[in-house]
Order: sequence, then structure tokens, then C-alpha cells
Amino acid sequence: MVSRQPVHAWPRTSYRSDTMILSRTALAATFVMLAGCAAQTTAVAPQSSIAPPPPVAAAPVPPARLGLDDAAPDPMRWTYASGEAAGASIQAWRAMADYAIATAAKKPAMSVPMGLPDVPGGVATTSCQGKKPAVVLDVDETVILNRGYEYWLARGNANSGAVFDSWADSGASAVAPVPGAITGIKRLRAAGIAVIYNTNRDAKSAAGTIRALEAAGVGSAVHKQDLFLLGDDALKGNKDGRRKTISDRFCVVALGGDNLGDFATTLNDPAQSVQQRRERSARGDLAALWGNGWFMIPNAAYGAWQKGTIADVFPPDARWEPQAPVITNEDK
Repeated sequence: MVSRQPVHAWPRTSYRSDTMILSRTALAATFVMLAGCAAQTTAVAPQSSIAPPPPVAAAPVPPARLGLDDAAPDPMRWTYASGEAAGASIQAWRAMADYAIATAAKKPAMSVPMGLPDVPGGVATTSCQGKKPAVVLDVDETVILNRGYEYWLARGNANSGAVFDSWADSGASAVAPVPGAITGIKRLRAAGIAVIYNTNRDAKSAAGTIRALEAAGVGSAVHKQDLFLLGDDALKGNKDGRRKTISDRFCVVALGGDNLGDFATTLNDPAQSVQQRRERSARGDLAALWGNGWFMIPNAAYGAWQKGTIADVFPPDARWEPQAPVITNEDK
């Protein structure tokens, strides 16, 4: 889970104010009445020297709350309702379980490369000697789907850290497992591999997070044993420190998440351009880790990828426009 940004724009709502239209006859009668009143007036009240108060600004109108028959935002349609997302998630989970089980059986000497604090390049391995194998997973949109909170946003409500914290504490009844997660986690545990959660949910929501995991059907967890949360160390949303704590105890054979920060914080370096961030993941040694220790669970609803202008997303060599048709004599 990362800090969210809106992924949709809500339609403007027009408000109709009814007005009364006077006919010409009614207007004429009104003028006659006013003229009669003016003829009978013998004195005019003195004008006040006190200026009238300034007009009160109208309160801003909040966005209309969308109804259940309104269109859901496309990113939510894909992530929470599409067969394509279900297929991609199952594919990733099956590949992750296959890889982790096969790798753990070989009793590796070193862990999978992962983001760690205070190491060159931000990515390193750790010793596996004497440690139980483990897979380290994000929680939100990796293991569980936050359907209830996304429903709240889809209705036109603003994303809010305070509201999400409330959801994390009380929303277990409206979560669902990410497709493939239940089977994948069962397979890992049956093979003797520990399942460790590393999430940026706040530590104060530990109990609610455990309830959500249980409600999703993937079993329970214990805070600071197999569940690590924001606030467990001083690095805030940077997961590298928690990965270090986990790798000191376990032989990490695979990582799963829906955001680059679930694998290494350096990949979310804010100094990078949109294209640089993509290139770091798509080329070189780090690219070789996808499907080979690192497993990305698809999430089009939100993430650190939510930035970039049209110019950022489409560099000059990616731009095309249709040419004006050529008019010839044959066209006449």
C-alpha cells in the first residue's frame, strides 16, 4: 500500500434554479402600482451613511455522491471486477509459489536480492545460514483486496488517511482475497516456507489488519513476528529497514507486491523521472529478478506510478498524429 492519489475525475453536476417569468401584462400592472405609490409619497426617508454589509460568499458545493448505477472508474473496474486482473493475479501467485518452493528445496546460501538500508545501490542479499525460508509479501492489493474502501472512493468520496485508518480497523467484512493468494499461501506453508507480511498499514491498525487477513481466508498473523507495519521502525514508509529485520531472522527466497517499493525503496526514488523509474525496472540486473525472486501482483487502482504529464508518459519518439489527407485531381 502506498500513499494514494485520485485515479479518476468525477463529473461536474449542474444545479437548476427555478425562476418566475412575468408576462408583459403583469409587468405593466406592476409599473402602474409603483407609479401610484410614488405619487402619494410626500417625504423621502434619509439615506443611511452606513455601507451595507458585503455579500456572503456561497459555500462551495461538494461533489455529487455517485449512485450505484453510475459508471465505476476504469482502474477499479479492472482491478476489482475484471477477469483479466484475476487471471494475471493467479498467474503471478502460481509462479511465485512454484519459484519459492523450488528455491527453498535447494537450501540456498544467500537470499534473493532485496532493498536494504545502507547498502551500495540500495539492493543486496543476506546470508541464509541456519534460517527458515520465507516469502515476504505486501498486504493491500497483494494478498487482500480493499473492496470496501474502494467502493467508498468510487462513490465520489475523497481519499483520506484518516478514513483509510478507520477502514483498516473496521473493514474486514468487506475485503476479499487477491485471486491466487489463498492457494499460493497454502502451498508455501505446506512446503515449510514462512509467509511474512511487510505492509505500510499503520502499526496502530495491527489488530484490524490481522482481522482482514483472517477474513480473506489466508490465516492469521502476529505483529512483529510475521506481520510488520509502518511505525515498527524509524524509516516510516521506507520498507528497507523492515526487510532487514525480516532477513536477519529468515532466508528470504521471494518477494511479492504491487508496487516497486515492495521490493526495493530505491526504485521509488522521487528524483527519478517517470521514464527513468520505468527503465530501472525494465533493464539490467534488476529486470532479471522479475519472475526470478520478485513477483509483481497487478494493481491498476493506485500506486507510486501515479505521476507524469502527457509529455512525461509519451516522449517525442512516441508521438503520432494523423496526417491531413492529400487532395488529388482524382478526388475531385
